[in-house]
Amino acid sequence: MNGRALDVIGTLARLGLAAVWLVSGGIKAADAGQTYVAVRAYDVLPLDAVGPVAAVLPWLELALGLLLLVGLGVRAVAAVSTALLLTFVAGLLQAWARGLAIDCGCFGGGGAVDPDATAYGLELLRDAGFLVLAVWLVARPRTLAALDGIVEGRTAT
Repeated sequence: MNGRALDVIGTLARLGLAAVWLVSGGIKAADAGQTYVAVRAYDVLPLDAVGPVAAVLPWLELALGLLLLVGLGVRAVAAVSTALLLTFVAGLLQAWARGLAIDCGCFGGGGAVDPDATAYGLELLRDAGFLVLAVWLVARPRTLAALDGIVEGRTAT
């Protein structure tokens, strides 16, 4: 595959992952109380840590989304995205293994649900897809129309 095609694939991965973070972070920021409920439902953090995590998470996601959208620090942002997504996967796996009946709260909502309403398998598959995007960008961060290209002296086209 030629370099231009790889740049296009990378650009689609960058913009796709940016959209994920902007939507999920925006929804969480708009409903801080529900974000607290979602973080608390995983039952892994001390109660004193739930509030700070719930307060910071939406803004972290929005920052990652904005940086990816403009293409600034793509490899570093993708590495942080990978770590955050792996944390989310670990949270989902432990909740599923422990038999917790919760909505992940990944795109709003969150908290206890009817045991028949859990969707851990689908949520893990979705997150695996997001991980593919992030890992691609860690491995090959060069994309089109990115500020990184301008900083490195490449054209932004």
